[in-house]
Amino acid sequence: MKRRVVITGLGTITAIGQDVESFWSACLEGKTSVSRVPDRWLSYREFNSQILSALPEIDFSKYSITRLEEKQLDWSSLLALGCAFQALDSAKLPYSLVDKKRNAYAVPSVNSERFGVFMGTGIGGLSTFASSLSYQILDRQKEALSAVIGKVADSTIAEKLHGILEKMQCPRRFNPFGVSMTMPNACSGNLGIKFKLSGSNNTFCAACASGTVAVGYGFKAVRAGELDLAFAGGVEYLHDDYGTIFLGFDVVRALCTGNEEPDQANRPFDRDRTGFLFSQGGAAVLVIEELEHALKRGATIYAEILGYGETCDGHNIMMMESSGASIMKMLRMALSDAGLCEKDIDYINSHGTGTVLNDETETLVVEKLFGKKPLINSTKSLLGHTLGASGAIEAVVTALSIHHKTTHISRNLHNPMKDLNFVTRVDSYPIRNAVSQSFGFGGHNAVLVMGEYR
Repeated sequence: MKRRVVITGLGTITAIGQDVESFWSACLEGKTSVSRVPDRWLSYREFNSQILSALPEIDFSKYSITRLEEKQLDWSSLLALGCAFQALDSAKLPYSLVDKKRNAYAVPSVNSERFGVFMGTGIGGLSTFASSLSYQILDRQKEALSAVIGKVADSTIAEKLHGILEKMQCPRRFNPFGVSMTMPNACSGNLGIKFKLSGSNNTFCAACASGTVAVGYGFKAVRAGELDLAFAGGVEYLHDDYGTIFLGFDVVRALCTGNEEPDQANRPFDRDRTGFLFSQGGAAVLVIEELEHALKRGATIYAEILGYGETCDGHNIMMMESSGASIMKMLRMALSDAGLCEKDIDYINSHGTGTVLNDETETLVVEKLFGKKPLINSTKSLLGHTLGASGAIEAVVTALSIHHKTTHISRNLHNPMKDLNFVTRVDSYPIRNAVSQSFGFGGHNAVLVMGEYR
């Protein structure tokens, strides 16, 4: 008999909220965070899109993260750790410091051998790699150029050379933890190390579907009896000094281009959509738990995970297969796994990127499979696209939408591309069952089916 799996803890760090309460409030208020790309980037390259969703400054010390750890860990790991501490607090799972030297904690009320970690990331510690690469290439060249400038008699030429020197950004030293910071699996490994967890520990890399895949596999492990509970989520951090990661998406015209009205540029499912809003990063971690284990300790249950499905388009590394046949197969698999049918679904948290093909294919599938009944929105209309973190953040939104029987609007949706039940106002809705779906480069498709605990 399959064990039931519930969500008992939530943690988020995003551009519009750095904890679950502020994030959820911002979602319901329809808030977004859009700013211009750093002026310095424009010295290196012209961009088609010149807007992004930036993370604010984050005080990691409030998550019991030391200054030394901030130097030894990539931001992707720091974001994951911050969300994990939040999720434990949300789940009312007390933790205590057990190794002061290593700043390591334990969760004494549970069996650490039955506590797993499942995290997703699309790119991992690429920010650290970019920083390390810039040091390796530029450090000695900057010294040489500086020496030349000191010997130039013409002040005008010297000033121009100095301007070039200023644009050669790199760290003051090479970080000796560069390898461990860059590893994609560091986000999962560091959670296991921080909390002394010796259950299954895995990292999933499925591009923009990574967070959903991670939660799905965590769900399956707990349901199968391999674990009693797990951290499951996704994380991404996409900043570099030169805008190189941003440029990678910009050159293929994947990003929204409403530079004149940045606040209106990001518009999933609108006929005037032009692409997705690039997000600097974010993270979400859920505590998922076997039902009886949760009930015995009196945990709050936000929602129950009922089923999971995944497929691959087998079509193109960057483009979705336009008929949506593989996505429909995935949804039917997941609904069967959950013991539900199409008419049981009340809400769909869509992938909803705002790119032309994604939205066209996704709405085609929704219309064919579900019709006009379920509510549908795009969390990316508020946050932009956090890549590997997006599916986990959207799983948090889906759980909260079920728990509170309300959900956020699809922002900037003025001219819907199809006559579907898009959320245009925050209201009380009878949300009992929902799906949260993600699609990623490489043809990865993944979906979670959730329901109210009953």
